[in-house]
Amino acid sequence: MRMESRASGETAQRPARVLIIDDHPLVRAGLAQMLRIEPDLRICGEAEDAASGLSAIEEMKPDIVILDISLRGVSGLDLLKDLRARGIEVPILVLSMHEESLYAERVLRAGAKGYLMKQAAPETVLEAIRCVLGGEIYLSEEMKAKALRRYARGTSDCGVPSVNSLSDRELEVFTLIGRGQGTRQIAETLHLSIKTVEAHRERIKQKLDLTSATELLQHATIWFQSAQSP
Repeated sequence: MRMESRASGETAQRPARVLIIDDHPLVRAGLAQMLRIEPDLRICGEAEDAASGLSAIEEMKPDIVILDISLRGVSGLDLLKDLRARGIEVPILVLSMHEESLYAERVLRAGAKGYLMKQAAPETVLEAIRCVLGGEIYLSEEMKAKALRRYARGTSDCGVPSVNSLSDRELEVFTLIGRGQGTRQIAETLHLSIKTVEAHRERIKQKLDLTSATELLQHATIWFQSAQSP
């Protein structure tokens, strides 16, 4: 974790202070480089996991946090819930590799103020940051339209209510299964052991009343494809 003193250079018109929580050094470096040239934004700290991120938020009191979902150990979603339980209020923009249609609703319910995928263009990231700093909720226009259509139909989670029973980490595993990843690849993606991923797979099968790995793959693939359809 890297931080700078809050007291240094603070003025009445100081730039908004941004804390980045992401376990990929290249992502943190890329965000820092992008924000460094923006006069109204300033990186005040970086953290690579939930524990150091929580400490940085408590100490630095940033104006906004850019948070990844897939952190080593405790997930970004769990950190969001922990912050809410502790009564810590800070605007959080989730920047994730996961498809917006699969996670946006969950992160907003957990307390985030916006969701953006890592493939987004730099100008879109800056737009999202300033939107959240302005007190608004940020979602892509596509996601807003999709959410309205779902609401009009009276459905959520792509018409598969059973998926709502999955925990946040189980949903991450389920999503990656739907994307065609095997156990070892999922373990590498989420920084988990193969044994832990296998345990998640078993719990998912139990919750969704599936009897085999083949059924799990079919169910996850169909759900993943339907989640991305209009």
